[in-house]
Amino acid sequence: MEKNILHLDLDTFFVSCERLIDSRLKNRPLLVGGTGDRGVVAACSYETRVFGIHSGMSMKVARRLCPEAVVIKGNSGIYSKYSHLVTDIIRDKVPLFEKASVDEFYADLTGMDTFYGSYKYASEIRQKIIKECGLPISFGMSVNKIVSKVATGEAKPNNQLKIDKGFEKAFLAPLSIRKIPSVGVKTYQILRNLGVDKVGVIQQMPLEMLVSALGVNGRTIWKRAQGIDNPPLIPFYERKSLSTERTFSKDTIDIKKLRTTIFAMAENLAFQLRRGDKLASTISVKIRYSDFNTYSKQMKIPYSSADHVIIPKVLELFERLYNRRLLIRLVGVKVNGLVSGNYQINLFDDTEEMLSLYNAMDRIRGRYGELSIMRAASMGAKTIGRFQNPFNGEPPVLLAHRKQ
Repeated sequence: MEKNILHLDLDTFFVSCERLIDSRLKNRPLLVGGTGDRGVVAACSYETRVFGIHSGMSMKVARRLCPEAVVIKGNSGIYSKYSHLVTDIIRDKVPLFEKASVDEFYADLTGMDTFYGSYKYASEIRQKIIKECGLPISFGMSVNKIVSKVATGEAKPNNQLKIDKGFEKAFLAPLSIRKIPSVGVKTYQILRNLGVDKVGVIQQMPLEMLVSALGVNGRTIWKRAQGIDNPPLIPFYERKSLSTERTFSKDTIDIKKLRTTIFAMAENLAFQLRRGDKLASTISVKIRYSDFNTYSKQMKIPYSSADHVIIPKVLELFERLYNRRLLIRLVGVKVNGLVSGNYQINLFDDTEEMLSLYNAMDRIRGRYGELSIMRAASMGAKTIGRFQNPFNGEPPVLLAHRKQ
């Protein structure tokens, strides 16, 4: 049976949400992100892209490139709301789908041709989202996820494109190598140094040559250029979660110790989210008292993997939950409602320095262990659930790592 994989992507999602709320912003150059000079562009309208502006760029630079642009701080709660609305529509219409990020989805429509027509069905899903949510959305359809994703990019803005089976290579050949998913800045530069600029050139190269130049990633890029890479669709489950708990060796009422432990747990879970390219939409805190009675509270948050978003909310839940007259045996923190997604959703509150700080801290943790670097507020917690200090009793350090 011929595969029919659908890729749906909401066009300039943050920008579209802002325009839905305020129609005066339509057709105007718009930047969403940190409003100060040290802020970062989270999203930009098509009108600003002709000036060379892109997400992740310094807001100061973006303003200089397009002085007439309207700058909005952004509201992550609004974006999460619309993401949930679109998710609910797709869930009702498709038996198997993957939520790749807050604004990007895959669906397997294989077999629909038998009794309805996959392309027609995909078109109706798209029109339903546009009608009920008011947001522009594009889709691509082909035999696999990679070609469908590229097709969506070519269909934008607010359009759709189907690549029939057998035409994958012909469709990809004239495109820039930057259109291939997984070709980042570094890989692109290596390929350009080799004289490669179009996907068609890669299609004609021996696999061994690309592996020699790019290592293991060369094999993936070669297969994607041929249109034959076929990664599986990962079903979306709303309740997917990460959690950690700590049972104290002695029941305690020491508020400083409790807050330090909760802080460290939240910090660690935020790192786990970033390491797995995940964003959470719900957080919860659990307390078990010495009499074994257990209580928990949870709250919805805008999709996030940021310490400065998650930690304060976890501490707030703890304060609301904690009965100061009783000894505590166990505390736990959980994040759930996870979706795949990178750090972009948090950019409206961030500066370039903050983004650089997170990247630096996560690189150190990745190399030296999860507790090799911690904020000062969490340094009293030596053990967080199953995670042990990799320095064998040496205290973790803030913004530094042990020298080789």
